Amino acid sequence: MKERILEALKSVHRALRYEEIDSLLNLKTIEETKEMSETLQQMEKDGDIYHSNKDKYMLYSDSNLRKGTLTVNKKGFGFVIVPGEEDIFIPIDNINNAIDNDLVAVEITESKEDGRREGRIVQVIKRNLSTVIGEIYFKKGIGHLILDDKKLKLDVEIPKKKNNGAVDGHKVVVEIESINKNKCVGKVIKILGHKNDPGVDILSIVEKYKIKYEFDKEVIQQLDSIPEEICEEDKVGRRDLTNEMIFTIDGDDTKDIDDAISVQKLENGNYKLGVHIADVSYYVKEGSPLDTEAMERGTSVYLVDRVIPMLPHKLSNGICSLNPDVERLAISCVMEIDKNGKTVDYEIFESVIKSRIQMTYKKVNKVLNGEVVEGYEPYASTLLLMKELADIIRKHKNERGYIDFDTDEAKILVDENCVPTEIVLRDRGAGENLIEDFMIQANECVATHIFYMELPFIYRVHEYPKEDKIKSFLTFVSSLGYVVPSNIKDLSPKSMQKLLAFLKDKKEYKVLSSLLLRNMQKAVYLPQNLGHYGLASKCYTHFTSPIRRYPDTTVHRLLRTYLFNHDMSSPTVKHWEEKLIYVADHSSSTERASVDCEREVEDMKMAEYMEKHIGETFKGMISSVTNFGMFIQLDNLVEGLVKINELDGFYNYDEDSQMLIDEHTHNMYRLGDKVVVKVVGASKEEKTIDFEIVKKL
Repeated sequence: MKERILEALKSVHRALRYEEIDSLLNLKTIEETKEMSETLQQMEKDGDIYHSNKDKYMLYSDSNLRKGTLTVNKKGFGFVIVPGEEDIFIPIDNINNAIDNDLVAVEITESKEDGRREGRIVQVIKRNLSTVIGEIYFKKGIGHLILDDKKLKLDVEIPKKKNNGAVDGHKVVVEIESINKNKCVGKVIKILGHKNDPGVDILSIVEKYKIKYEFDKEVIQQLDSIPEEICEEDKVGRRDLTNEMIFTIDGDDTKDIDDAISVQKLENGNYKLGVHIADVSYYVKEGSPLDTEAMERGTSVYLVDRVIPMLPHKLSNGICSLNPDVERLAISCVMEIDKNGKTVDYEIFESVIKSRIQMTYKKVNKVLNGEVVEGYEPYASTLLLMKELADIIRKHKNERGYIDFDTDEAKILVDENCVPTEIVLRDRGAGENLIEDFMIQANECVATHIFYMELPFIYRVHEYPKEDKIKSFLTFVSSLGYVVPSNIKDLSPKSMQKLLAFLKDKKEYKVLSSLLLRNMQKAVYLPQNLGHYGLASKCYTHFTSPIRRYPDTTVHRLLRTYLFNHDMSSPTVKHWEEKLIYVADHSSSTERASVDCEREVEDMKMAEYMEKHIGETFKGMISSVTNFGMFIQLDNLVEGLVKINELDGFYNYDEDSQMLIDEHTHNMYRLGDKVVVKVVGASKEEKTIDFEIVKKL
């Protein structure tokens, strides 16, 4: 019935009354009419159609309405995110009792020349709010919440019988049982701990993003069947590589090691590169509790004081981790690479490996810089050969248009109570680049092989940026006084590479490269190959991290199905055609949640760190300018706000040039300006840092 109703509405492209739909469908019986009525109600509830105040039904595409998800700013205004379209700005007066993350119908009230749109919410289609997190306090026996999420303008009450034993100061998760406008009634379903307990602050953010940090009983029970070491029958049909010089390179504190490498120089002058990846799917069988849990989580989450793993530690740090001096099952991609960095031959096969040594980036970088590192002497020549090959691969990537945004990353150091003690920049040396280059080469090789087999697969996709966003960025660069060369005004990766090279020596480079990155599309997982723009790659997947990413585990499972078990039957192909749609979409969603969670934890810990530095001065750079002030980024990437009304003078915001200009003195602040600021405020709870300008540099 639903399909018939949709077809009827599509055929006329206008709003129809109930009777008109009945007539168009040519319904004969009372039962059919009743089914139509119930279906219309459900379609309205699901947001498939819009039911107007004039009692007419229409498709959103046939109206001036759009359907999307509302995101609300702390200040009260918001944006409706409509898939495939520009976001719609919603002023605070047009929110109409909608709350953050609601699925809403929005009416476009104004469209501007630059493509920006403004609207008002006419209907809340679906409340997506099921739980809230906050600090509980009691008045006359009734529980109330101080919400962690300041974007939620809600009054939450917890009846006495539903407080689950919580006391004043507990951080709790509350399930919403009823909601009327901005009044909610709920019950405490989980007590995270007291707000002052170490780590509870981070746990609250983890709960906000609905990231699981405890494993289900069925998963724990299944672990009993997972061995702690491999046995002879596990090796049957696998190539034995245990005598080859294979080793791993990771961070100092890495415990889940899923990639190992090997390299040889061949007689013909080419290189034989082996990328050996932990065979996680051998232990995590499709449909098992472990697999169901891993798919639900989608990814491991890396926070300042902990890792929330996709797989239990018995797997991630044990049998699946390529620890040194023990045999491990792997899937190997061994490639022959010529002097131009091209893969001219390759094999993908099941293997048994034994890593010789667990190397660290710090020590590898020392070896590559010519230093002698104790314990690394037998591997020094191999590491130098790897560097030689990595340089060739990177040169080839650069020639085809690989875009290196060269963005810095902060590392927040915390003590045993999870209190931040220092914020530093993460080191990135030749060792880190080497591993990245080798992994990319293997990912491309695997993706290309299955692509040409024309079988269902999951790809890592990064689409071309939108033309209007790049044009806007180039206009902004021009407003800074730079003449953008005419040969970098198209959208090709090569063009973006040239643009970054052009900006490299400009004082605003760091913030401009970051701004350009924000104007790119987001990389996602799809069952279609659309290429990877940032890597200038025609075909790309994620194969190299199956311990911490579910798409990689899926890729391994597909390799086993197609290449090792030779199962390309119609039922198998159909199964994966259907399943990969969900796996790709869900994996993209869990990745976004983990990234957002990681960023929010970092924002909170940066604010907590700066609480101890109020009154101190720091050098920084203006990283963005808005109509309410400007953000200053310090050398350690801590970012704070200078409010426009706190500036000495009367400043106006020039949107085109993104500058603040004093209308009397004509003094101006613009992106990239270096300044000295004083910390005047910081709030861990609000995750905000406030600066004031001391002087321009």
